[in-house]
Amino acid sequence: MNYTICLLPGDGIGPEIMAQAVRVLNVVGQKFGHTFTYTEALAGGCAIDAVGDPLPEATLAACKASDAVLLGAVGGPKWDNLPRHQRAETGLLKLRKELNCFANFRPATLFPQLASASYLRPDIVSKGLDVLVVRELTGCVYFGQPKGIVEENGERMGFNTMRYTESEVRRIAKVGFEAARKRGKRLCSVDKANVLDVSQLWRDVVMEVHKDYPDVELTHMYVDNAAMQLVRDPSQFDVIVTGNLFGDILSDAAAAITGSIGMLPSASVGESGPGIYEPIHGSAPDIAGQDKANPLATILSVAMMLRFALNLEAEAAAIEGAVSAVLDQGLRTGDIYQSAPSDTSGLTLVGCTAMGDAVVAALQ
Repeated sequence: MNYTICLLPGDGIGPEIMAQAVRVLNVVGQKFGHTFTYTEALAGGCAIDAVGDPLPEATLAACKASDAVLLGAVGGPKWDNLPRHQRAETGLLKLRKELNCFANFRPATLFPQLASASYLRPDIVSKGLDVLVVRELTGCVYFGQPKGIVEENGERMGFNTMRYTESEVRRIAKVGFEAARKRGKRLCSVDKANVLDVSQLWRDVVMEVHKDYPDVELTHMYVDNAAMQLVRDPSQFDVIVTGNLFGDILSDAAAAITGSIGMLPSASVGESGPGIYEPIHGSAPDIAGQDKANPLATILSVAMMLRFALNLEAEAAAIEGAVSAVLDQGLRTGDIYQSAPSDTSGLTLVGCTAMGDAVVAALQ
């Protein structure tokens, strides 16, 4: 089979980690008899510099014409003071909206080889850390209208509208239940129904959808409590489904307790069309071009792309197995080496390219 992948390397360390991900994808193609055709396009700060737009129309067209989109990282201090509509992050929001990628999968999994890197106490870590956050991605306050900054009573006032339609909640709830059904059959819906009308609608619709999934245990939790419980005992969670704003916060919290965001992938998908697959970390401009970046989150994003977009489960599992094997060998990029125990005997500090070399070798 031949698949078309649109590559958006982006800014900072994006091009470095993308290069290693493509190497891994090519080896998978050779190993399993697939070919991958790549289209590379501008997005983020580099697109602003080149054409003055964080998401040029040519880039959007290339993404829509592909089977999947693989993204490196966008943004950086260089572009933070631009008008909001010109910022790199605005381009990413537009891409998600244009591709109708309404569901974001953010797994927070602690590899056993990196247990000592977690910020949590060892007794908590020993219970296991494997949480999947399913975040609604195209609604809530990020897209709700009206919004703006106006002058009222002689002072500026900013406002955004948190809104969800019943159909938006229903479709993300279904995604959450389907994900839980394939895992531990436990879904926690996170909202703020005690004070927000929009959250009450969210809870009502989730309970209605639950009738179609009697085999999945459904619980509800307010977002403030959920944030506390994630760091108190993450083992109580299997799948969390929540809205855009709450999901933005909770998925980062879940990622942080694994010890390194350099290890965590993500997938943003819709009901049809190409999804967006990217590591959750940023562009890290302070280490860009120094061969210090950790490419494993991007490589694991490739595994998610193979599984979700192309339905290639064996290929995805091969990549995940190769990453685990490399960690077994004691290879560590700086982010996971620095969080290792004080005794680092048996561990080897490597750069971005060497880590890519090791994953390729493990695959072969």
